[in-house]
Amino acid sequence: MATDAIEKLIFIYNADTGLKNGLFDIAHKIFNPSTYECRLCELTFGTYREKRLWKKFRLEHTVQMEFLHKDEFLRTYASKFMPAYTFPIVLEATAHDLEIFMTTEELNALSDTQDLITAINQKI
Repeated sequence: MATDAIEKLIFIYNADTGLKNGLFDIAHKIFNPSTYECRLCELTFGTYREKRLWKKFRLEHTVQMEFLHKDEFLRTYASKFMPAYTFPIVLEATAHDLEIFMTTEELNALSDTQDLITAINQKI
């Protein structure tokens, strides 16, 4: 974790924007959930909407949070100096840089939404 104060956390899903992609993701979650490739999606969203526990945490937390699909992140933060990230990932934005807050491996190891909330609180 960076020594600078966290200005915001940037959550990047391993999914792209768009209606077609959204419908594909819903179908994938329903018909073959064990092969779904976005653990962050599973931890924060049910099949159709944001999980209540996550939404409550997100709305009540004092740290600003930004949520982006992979294609949105790559468009918004594109730079030849940007490292090659794996997704999903959570980054922390400070006054000077973007740093990794939670890796793909850390997210994939979490068992449920409460584990995600606990991990975030412990790291902040």
